[in-house]
Amino acid sequence: MVKGDESAYRTFYDAYFDRLLRYLLVVTSGDEDAAREALQATFVRVVRHIKVFEVEAVFWRWLTVLARSAFTDESRKRRRYLAFLDRFARHAEVERGDNGEANEHLRAVLQNSLADLPLEERELVEGKYFAQRTVGDLAAKLQTTEKAVESRLVRVRYKLKAAVLTKLRDESSI
Repeated sequence: MVKGDESAYRTFYDAYFDRLLRYLLVVTSGDEDAAREALQATFVRVVRHIKVFEVEAVFWRWLTVLARSAFTDESRKRRRYLAFLDRFARHAEVERGDNGEANEHLRAVLQNSLADLPLEERELVEGKYFAQRTVGDLAAKLQTTEKAVESRLVRVRYKLKAAVLTKLRDESSI
């Protein structure tokens, strides 16, 4: 196998497939799908890292280490994937507006906070984010530079965020 002999690999495969599968079934607490995934990953690792062993017992221990680490890596990969799917689903719910009560409440707090802003700041935020006007249009209307409008928007967003968070924090402390 070290020299890339395919018949040697077939011999190895026939000799160790069932034994490694049984070992991985124990490691995976009987999860056959996880055991088979780990087994495939183990065989890939064997092909990549095969070396000569003088004693079969040492070779078997090396195989079990490869199998356990393959199972651990596959489990981590599966957990990361499931966590990604969970985050994606939650993000999609927010995009679709599935948690309507929370969205409505947040929208109401935002509207109240917007109403508390001075008229000039409120018009700037509404123009940019609700009317979707460009910074250039807003700058022309206010007879100032785009950079000045961007700076004002940064300050107003910060002020609005602080007001919304304060209102939400005050509500949660009641």
